[in-house]
Amino acid sequence: MIAAPVSPKPTPARRTVSYVRRHPVIWRSAVSVVAGLLLFLSFPPRTVWWLAVPAFALFAVAIRGRRARAGFGYGFLFGMAFLLPSLFWLQDFLGSGFGPSPWVGLSAVLSLFIAVAGAAMAVVSTMRGGPVWMAALFVAGEALRGRFPFGGFPWSRVGFGQPDGWYLPLASLGGAPLLSFAVVLTGCAITEFLFRKRVSPALMAVVPLAVAFATLPFVGTDAQNGTLTVAIVQGNAPEGLGALGAGDEMRRNHIARAEQLAADIRAGRVARPDVVIMPETFTGLGPDPADDVALNRMVTDLGVPTLIGARQSHGNGTDQNVMVVWDPVSGPGAQYAKSKLVPFGEFVPIRSIARLFTPFVDGQVDMQPGVEPPILTAAGTKLGVAICFEVAYDDVLTQAARDGAEVLTVPTNNNWFGRTEMSYQQLAMSRIRAVEHDRAVVVSATTGVSAIVQPDGSVTRQTDLYTADTLVATVAKKSTVTLATRMGAWPELVMVLGGLLALLFSVGSRVRHQRPRTGKE
Repeated sequence: MIAAPVSPKPTPARRTVSYVRRHPVIWRSAVSVVAGLLLFLSFPPRTVWWLAVPAFALFAVAIRGRRARAGFGYGFLFGMAFLLPSLFWLQDFLGSGFGPSPWVGLSAVLSLFIAVAGAAMAVVSTMRGGPVWMAALFVAGEALRGRFPFGGFPWSRVGFGQPDGWYLPLASLGGAPLLSFAVVLTGCAITEFLFRKRVSPALMAVVPLAVAFATLPFVGTDAQNGTLTVAIVQGNAPEGLGALGAGDEMRRNHIARAEQLAADIRAGRVARPDVVIMPETFTGLGPDPADDVALNRMVTDLGVPTLIGARQSHGNGTDQNVMVVWDPVSGPGAQYAKSKLVPFGEFVPIRSIARLFTPFVDGQVDMQPGVEPPILTAAGTKLGVAICFEVAYDDVLTQAARDGAEVLTVPTNNNWFGRTEMSYQQLAMSRIRAVEHDRAVVVSATTGVSAIVQPDGSVTRQTDLYTADTLVATVAKKSTVTLATRMGAWPELVMVLGGLLALLFSVGSRVRHQRPRTGKE
């Protein structure tokens, strides 16, 4: 009698392959979540910027060749895994009083934009040149959420995670959108190469870095128009919701720190600055700023023009977030009012729903956006001004650089957000803007991180969080007009249109192939 052959026992590798084939949704979902977490880890304050590339390589694995609805689902998981930890500073701010709903809700809404981009990316993923169109469509998703709804929320764009990376010089060519495009293209191209083993995907992966290295010699810190000595005053304030009702304490802290700086200048302990830059909304102001005796005395003691950040109440019942040039002799003069206001913070849309998620509804007066160009002149120097949240928008500092700003400033008030990564994420944006416009950037924060950023994106001085401090430094004055400054939103528009045309072409091709044939065979 001949014994029946015994099937070999499956190896662990075979069992894994079999499981993957039988449960594609599970492993693709897991890969999408891991990819999102890697993208989060690539962002500051960490310096592992290169993790963004495998993040998009893995995301491309999950959505390659899938239908749009699958790309939407995997894109949503990818977005939530990225944005939930990235925006945890919102939970630190509101969580104690409102639970996780504001944090999770905002993350979910923003993830829908990534999901829509993921759906489109899946459709074009197997086209000729697929990685290019996938990257363009991801940029289209970022462009949409940066503008809609309520003016958009452009925080946590992929390009903002690259201030320490090899891609950084690309910011001088196309700003943050080009940085996002390059990172996504490289990751998707690596996946395409692994699937097809062809030369063209390998070239797609290499070209962004090659262009970045070719651009590097044009990113410098030379002072074309002389230098400007600036002083930053960081007075400190209570953390998070503890700042509610503590405006007087914040004001006293900053005035006291400024008076200490004035004493140090008189004693020769620090160099006399050309201009002092105070943080955003460290004080309140009435309709006539000249009536503020304490601020007049403070600026007189400093003896140099000072930019004052304030919430100014006007006689008609409206408020504005302003930066005022205050001269030690002539008093308050020109001012810039913030034009990009924070939804649900500085103005509250759909109040009946917003009341469930934020404490800043009942009794709050909506701020009014400014309409003047984001530029002020002090100490004979044109200063570009992006107040806090405005640094995330491409057009604010682009307009300032086009209008002749020689140094850029980012006054900010981050004391609401505690000891989270929020301040470091915002500093990363300032570093991107420095390279984008070839300008030094002076970041002045109430509670940190205040910093001196050179035109090449490097940080030469910075403060710690929740520490009263001052910085005095000399920065280059420049008038270079980079390609990114000159072209503004055009590179982003070209990428968006290219991605959408590729999407339409892919959809049209599928419709033609699925249309039933008629006539004789």
